[in-house]
Amino acid sequence: MSLQNAVASPAGAPDHVAEYLESLALVERLHRLLLDVLKDEFERLGVIEVNPVQALLLFNVGDAEVTAGELKSRGYYQGSNVSYNLKKLVELGYMHHKRCEIDRRAVRVRLTKKGQRIHELVSGLFARHADGLRARGVLDDGAIGQINFTLRRVERFWTDQIRYIY
Repeated sequence: MSLQNAVASPAGAPDHVAEYLESLALVERLHRLLLDVLKDEFERLGVIEVNPVQALLLFNVGDAEVTAGELKSRGYYQGSNVSYNLKKLVELGYMHHKRCEIDRRAVRVRLTKKGQRIHELVSGLFARHADGLRARGVLDDGAIGQINFTLRRVERFWTDQIRYIY
């Protein structure tokens, strides 16, 4: 059952449960919509080698040099197939990779010039979106700050739930 279906299903559920389920569905839809926005932008620009998930990965890495494990721990990558996407980005020339000097098991990655170009495209798109949201009165600085504050609190709550389980 999808989150969207779950929102309508809890008959007699308290309002806060229904609102929580609606928030979960909205976060899920927004993430999928973000991927669609990236796909649309890349199709418009003729960038076909990189998928939206890979584009977000390149955007999040930016100027950093990180290991695959750090991609997840730093929040740069949220998917489950990080090794596939890294391998593909290296093969396509968007990322450099090299063995870590200290821990030979670890591989460090960073963007190539080609990868930096994708980073800049996504960065520009996001800047235009931020400006557009403000210009149209959809989100002002206070509203986006409050959304971020609330989402960080939910993130901490969920993180605590995971830690409590283990």
